[in-house]
Amino acid sequence: MTIDQAQEQIVEEFSVFADWMEKYTYLIDLSKELKDFKEEYRDGKNLIKGCQSQVWLQDEYKDGKITFYADSDAIITKGMIALLVRVLSNRTPDEIANAELWFVDKIGLKTHLSPTRSNGLVSMIKQMKLYAFAYKAKYNL
Repeated sequence: MTIDQAQEQIVEEFSVFADWMEKYTYLIDLSKELKDFKEEYRDGKNLIKGCQSQVWLQDEYKDGKITFYADSDAIITKGMIALLVRVLSNRTPDEIANAELWFVDKIGLKTHLSPTRSNGLVSMIKQMKLYAFAYKAKYNL
């Protein structure tokens, strides 16, 4: 599944909900998809700067692809990072670096977040892309 196909799937999933309370409930459900975040990675090195809540992001580079692991202490934020992990994880650095994450606007997420949560979302995306650029530079991709 491509990044665009993953985004289309998310847009489809959110389209079944009539209002934002249902969408928030779904985001909370999505937060449960994040598993296997090791306690040892809950440190300042993996903490995303610019988020109101605490969000930790750990990466793993293997066989030319980046896998992301994430967690948050806030349930809505955890659902947001779960969506990003779903779309960007297990991709090449080039795919991540060049990804246009249009699903965020398409499902109306940005317009229904507080300014601080919206800034946090931008920070999460930025951090994931920074990992991709770092691997591109490190491995001359």
